[in-house]
Amino acid sequence: MTRECASPAPGPGAPLSGSVLAEAAVVFVVVLSIHAAVWDRYSWCAVALAVQAFYVQYKWDRLLQQGSAVFQFRMSANSGLLPASVVMPLLGLVMKERCQAAGNPYFERFGIVVAATGMAVALFSSVLALGITRPVPTNTCVISGLAGGVIIYIMKHSLSVGEVIEVLEVLLIFVYLNMILLYLLPRCFTPGEALLVLGGISFMLNQLIKRSLTVVESQGDPLDFFLLVVVVGMVLMGIFFSTLFVFMDSGTWASSIFFHLMTCVLGLGVVLPWLHRLIRRNPLLWLFQFLFQTETRVYLLAYWSLLATLACLVVLYQNAKRSSSESKKHQAPTIARKYFHFIVVATYTPGIILDRPLLYVAATVCLAVFIFLEYVRYFRIKPLGHTLRSLLSLFLDERDSGPLILTHIYLLLGMSLPIWLVPRPCTQKGSLGGARALVPYAGVLAVGVGDTVASIFGSTMGEIRWPGTKKTFEGTMTSIFAQIISVALILIFDSGVDLNYSYAWILGCISTVSLLEAYTTQIDNLLLPLYLLILLMA
Repeated sequence: MTRECASPAPGPGAPLSGSVLAEAAVVFVVVLSIHAAVWDRYSWCAVALAVQAFYVQYKWDRLLQQGSAVFQFRMSANSGLLPASVVMPLLGLVMKERCQAAGNPYFERFGIVVAATGMAVALFSSVLALGITRPVPTNTCVISGLAGGVIIYIMKHSLSVGEVIEVLEVLLIFVYLNMILLYLLPRCFTPGEALLVLGGISFMLNQLIKRSLTVVESQGDPLDFFLLVVVVGMVLMGIFFSTLFVFMDSGTWASSIFFHLMTCVLGLGVVLPWLHRLIRRNPLLWLFQFLFQTETRVYLLAYWSLLATLACLVVLYQNAKRSSSESKKHQAPTIARKYFHFIVVATYTPGIILDRPLLYVAATVCLAVFIFLEYVRYFRIKPLGHTLRSLLSLFLDERDSGPLILTHIYLLLGMSLPIWLVPRPCTQKGSLGGARALVPYAGVLAVGVGDTVASIFGSTMGEIRWPGTKKTFEGTMTSIFAQIISVALILIFDSGVDLNYSYAWILGCISTVSLLEAYTTQIDNLLLPLYLLILLMA
């Protein structure tokens, strides 16, 4: 969620705005910083990928402006190909480095596979844009071909045959998911957001299939399996019901009863047996024992329940104000939408300090609930479908231009990804000392604190605007200052954080991500925590 509306995209043939160039400059600063920290052949691949994505992004932008893209994308932003293309490769690089430092060869190879997969799906998105651009952009094709050739050559000599097959499997799943979900969900994503979200889902689906076929006793962590099964299960459930309701009216009582029955069938007949096969235990019994294992967990669950009730009361209060308002198009003000950011900060911070595994599971359950309620709202499932449509429409912004409302799901993802993405075996042996100790707090800092403070101060006090945007200098500066204060508070309350005098790097990471927030038109709830996570891990 941003503090001001994004600037409209320029018309066909218009020169690129300064905001697009500034966003690209910030992304290149991040890429070169990771390259300097890692400095190996994979980091050179990331630089080559960023260069070709910078040129191809222009083609995607023009396709969007002319309406020539294959699918309908979100029009209130640029394509976002460059910032999205480098996320998975950079994440894989820093994961490889941290796991190598921790002496974990399995997750070191896993990081290389993540980087290679990210480069493969990014190159596919580039080839797609170049293939449908008319006339064919010769110079950009040459640049992309050279970069792609270098990347393929290096990866060919770095990956085993099994790893190459794994990358190709993810790419195949990504292609099919693009064709299915972008058709079913027009105007929900930009090309960059689709690359990031669908690429992540494709990778998780492939991991789940791979682990299901090779499962052995005591393999893997139940927490990881729980996340994989829940996310993949909810996505497949959505595709199933989307296909089904093409042939029947989803708003009738008969369809609603069928929806709830099929949800139970899929949950009890597919998801739970699948999870049981992976963890070798009764999933419901394991979850119950896990949630109530300690007294601290019981207190945390009670505290989070109170916060969830508070969030519901905020929604009801804002809708009551709309009912009493004379304007039929009354929308919640920016500050009201940021209440939810404060609530998630109050939710995640104690969880990170006191019990991260519990937060891991609770965030997964919450994501499943959010996605299920969005299905109920989208398909108008009785008895809550129409009520949810009315309640949530108050909090829409220009980024919810498609049939789905995704900003609250992106907020949850942005806060949770730093908890989910870092392999726990690689956090042992002190491998997350210094600035890396703040990695679990990346979502809290970037979205919960930084974006919230920037939005409030920028919209109420900001006067000096960044060139080419409606974002303000005052909002960005107060965002940086608030995140620095938050780091100081984390040092006070979390005894496990020792920054080892890496204050300059932390300030640089926070400032860079805050500048990206000022210039990007992508979903910052999702993008900013990932960039801060990558920089802190480096």
